[in-house]
Amino acid sequence: MTFSIRQLGVKDAAAYRAIRLEALANHPEAFVSSAEGFAQKSDTEVRQMLETLTIFGAVLPDGSIGGINAFFRNDGHKERHRGWMIQVYVRPEHRGTGMSKALVEHLVDHARDKVIQIHLGVWAENEPAIRLYQKLGFETYGTEPRYLYVNGRYIDEHLMVRFLDKAPGDQK
Repeated sequence: MTFSIRQLGVKDAAAYRAIRLEALANHPEAFVSSAEGFAQKSDTEVRQMLETLTIFGAVLPDGSIGGINAFFRNDGHKERHRGWMIQVYVRPEHRGTGMSKALVEHLVDHARDKVIQIHLGVWAENEPAIRLYQKLGFETYGTEPRYLYVNGRYIDEHLMVRFLDKAPGDQK
Protein backbone atom coordinates (compact mmCIF):
# COMPACT_ATOMS: atom_id res chain seq x y z
CA MET A 1 0.00 0.00 0.00
CA THR A 2 1.33 3.40 -0.95
CA PHE A 3 0.72 6.43 1.24
CA SER A 4 2.63 9.36 2.65
CA ILE A 5 2.32 10.97 6.04
CA ARG A 6 2.19 14.71 6.41
CA GLN A 7 0.88 17.34 8.77
CA LEU A 8 -2.62 18.40 7.87
CA GLY A 9 -3.37 22.08 7.45
CA VAL A 10 -6.42 24.27 7.05
CA LYS A 11 -6.73 23.28 3.39
CA ASP A 12 -7.40 19.74 4.64
CA ALA A 13 -10.30 20.81 6.87
CA ALA A 14 -13.04 19.02 4.91
CA ALA A 15 -11.11 15.74 4.67
CA TYR A 16 -10.10 15.94 8.33
CA ARG A 17 -13.71 16.64 9.38
CA ALA A 18 -14.89 13.59 7.42
CA ILE A 19 -12.39 11.10 8.86
CA ARG A 20 -12.67 12.45 12.39
CA LEU A 21 -16.48 12.25 12.27
CA GLU A 22 -16.21 8.69 10.92
CA ALA A 23 -13.91 7.73 13.80
CA LEU A 24 -16.20 9.20 16.42
CA ALA A 25 -19.34 7.65 14.91
CA ASN A 26 -17.89 4.18 14.38
CA HIS A 27 -15.89 3.92 17.62
CA PRO A 28 -17.58 6.01 20.34
CA GLU A 29 -15.87 3.91 23.03
CA ALA A 30 -12.42 5.01 21.83
CA PHE A 31 -12.77 8.78 22.09
CA VAL A 32 -13.81 11.35 24.66
CA SER A 33 -15.43 13.53 21.99
CA SER A 34 -18.78 12.49 20.57
CA ALA A 35 -19.79 12.39 16.92
CA GLU A 36 -22.76 14.63 17.72
CA GLY A 37 -20.58 17.24 19.39
CA PHE A 38 -17.97 17.20 16.64
CA ALA A 39 -20.63 17.44 13.91
CA GLN A 40 -21.82 20.71 15.46
CA LYS A 41 -18.38 22.34 15.20
CA SER A 42 -18.21 25.15 12.70
CA ASP A 43 -15.72 25.16 9.84
CA THR A 44 -13.83 27.86 11.73
CA GLU A 45 -13.55 25.63 14.81
CA VAL A 46 -12.27 22.72 12.73
CA ARG A 47 -9.67 24.97 11.07
CA GLN A 48 -8.63 26.20 14.54
CA MET A 49 -8.10 22.57 15.63
CA LEU A 50 -5.83 22.06 12.63
CA GLU A 51 -3.86 25.16 13.62
CA THR A 52 -3.69 24.37 17.35
CA LEU A 53 -2.92 20.64 17.28
CA THR A 54 -0.28 18.95 15.17
CA ILE A 55 -2.47 16.55 13.20
CA PHE A 56 -0.90 14.04 10.85
CA GLY A 57 -2.67 12.27 8.03
CA ALA A 58 -1.78 9.19 6.03
CA VAL A 59 -2.50 10.48 2.55
CA LEU A 60 -3.25 8.01 -0.24
CA PRO A 61 -2.23 8.53 -3.88
CA ASP A 62 -5.73 9.79 -4.72
CA GLY A 63 -5.39 12.48 -2.04
CA SER A 64 -7.82 10.90 0.42
CA ILE A 65 -6.86 10.39 4.05
CA GLY A 66 -6.64 6.81 5.29
CA GLY A 67 -5.72 7.57 8.90
CA ILE A 68 -4.92 10.32 11.38
CA ASN A 69 -3.30 10.99 14.70
CA ALA A 70 -2.48 14.17 16.59
CA PHE A 71 0.19 15.44 18.93
CA PHE A 72 -0.09 18.13 21.56
CA ARG A 73 1.99 19.41 24.41
CA ASN A 74 0.89 21.54 27.31
CA ASP A 75 2.82 24.77 27.59
CA GLY A 76 2.84 24.83 31.39
CA HIS A 77 6.36 25.04 32.78
CA LYS A 78 5.93 21.87 34.84
CA GLU A 79 4.47 19.82 31.96
CA ARG A 80 6.54 20.83 28.96
CA HIS A 81 8.47 17.55 29.03
CA ARG A 82 5.32 15.54 28.25
CA GLY A 83 3.41 15.21 25.01
CA TRP A 84 0.21 13.37 24.12
CA MET A 85 -0.78 11.27 21.14
CA ILE A 86 -4.52 11.62 20.57
CA GLN A 87 -7.17 11.13 17.88
CA VAL A 88 -5.61 7.92 16.54
CA TYR A 89 -7.76 6.37 13.82
CA VAL A 90 -7.17 4.32 10.69
CA ARG A 91 -10.01 3.45 8.36
CA PRO A 92 -10.93 -0.27 8.50
CA GLU A 93 -9.79 -0.99 4.93
CA HIS A 94 -6.27 0.24 5.80
CA ARG A 95 -5.82 -1.66 9.06
CA GLY A 96 -3.10 -4.28 8.90
CA THR A 97 -1.23 -2.45 6.14
CA GLY A 98 1.38 -0.72 8.31
CA MET A 99 -0.43 2.60 8.20
CA SER A 100 -1.07 2.70 11.96
CA LYS A 101 2.56 1.90 12.73
CA ALA A 102 3.78 4.54 10.28
CA LEU A 103 1.51 7.18 11.80
CA VAL A 104 2.72 6.44 15.34
CA GLU A 105 6.38 6.36 14.29
CA HIS A 106 5.96 9.65 12.43
CA LEU A 107 4.44 11.29 15.50
CA VAL A 108 7.23 9.93 17.73
CA ASP A 109 9.87 11.31 15.35
CA HIS A 110 8.11 14.68 15.33
CA ALA A 111 8.00 14.76 19.13
CA ARG A 112 11.66 13.81 19.75
CA ASP A 113 13.00 17.35 19.92
CA LYS A 114 9.94 18.69 21.75
CA VAL A 115 9.34 16.31 24.69
CA ILE A 116 11.03 13.43 26.49
CA GLN A 117 7.92 11.29 26.87
CA ILE A 118 4.71 10.66 24.97
CA HIS A 119 1.50 9.61 26.71
CA LEU A 120 -1.66 8.11 25.28
CA GLY A 121 -4.92 6.65 26.46
CA VAL A 122 -6.37 3.58 24.79
CA TRP A 123 -9.63 1.72 25.31
CA ALA A 124 -8.72 -1.26 27.50
CA GLU A 125 -10.47 -3.68 25.10
CA ASN A 126 -8.67 -2.47 21.97
CA GLU A 127 -6.15 -5.29 21.89
CA PRO A 128 -4.76 -4.62 18.38
CA ALA A 129 -3.92 -1.03 19.31
CA ILE A 130 -2.41 -2.04 22.64
CA ARG A 131 -0.20 -4.66 20.92
CA LEU A 132 0.95 -2.06 18.37
CA TYR A 133 1.78 0.51 21.03
CA GLN A 134 3.70 -2.09 23.04
CA LYS A 135 5.71 -3.11 19.94
CA LEU A 136 6.58 0.56 19.45
CA GLY A 137 7.92 0.98 22.99
CA PHE A 138 4.88 2.18 24.93
CA GLU A 139 4.20 0.67 28.35
CA THR A 140 1.02 0.67 30.40
CA TYR A 141 1.40 2.56 33.66
CA GLY A 142 -2.18 2.50 34.83
CA THR A 143 -5.81 1.91 34.03
CA GLU A 144 -8.50 4.46 34.55
CA PRO A 145 -11.63 2.49 35.50
CA ARG A 146 -14.95 3.70 34.16
CA TYR A 147 -13.20 6.43 32.18
CA LEU A 148 -16.18 6.84 29.86
CA TYR A 149 -19.82 5.84 29.86
CA VAL A 150 -20.84 4.89 26.32
CA ASN A 151 -24.00 3.22 25.07
CA GLY A 152 -25.01 1.99 28.52
CA ARG A 153 -21.65 0.63 29.63
CA TYR A 154 -18.52 1.83 31.34
CA ILE A 155 -15.28 1.95 29.37
CA ASP A 156 -11.89 1.50 31.06
CA GLU A 157 -8.86 3.22 29.57
CA HIS A 158 -5.23 2.11 29.76
CA LEU A 159 -2.71 4.90 30.16
CA MET A 160 0.53 4.29 28.29
CA VAL A 161 3.84 6.12 28.00
CA ARG A 162 6.96 5.96 25.87
CA PHE A 163 10.08 7.57 27.25
CA LEU A 164 12.09 9.06 24.40
CA ASP A 165 15.21 9.58 26.52
CA LYS A 166 15.55 5.87 27.38
CA ALA A 167 16.07 2.76 25.31
CA PRO A 168 12.96 0.65 24.64
CA GLY A 169 12.63 -1.99 27.35
CA ASP A 170 14.40 0.29 29.84
CA GLN A 171 11.40 2.55 30.34
CA LYS A 172 11.45 2.94 34.13
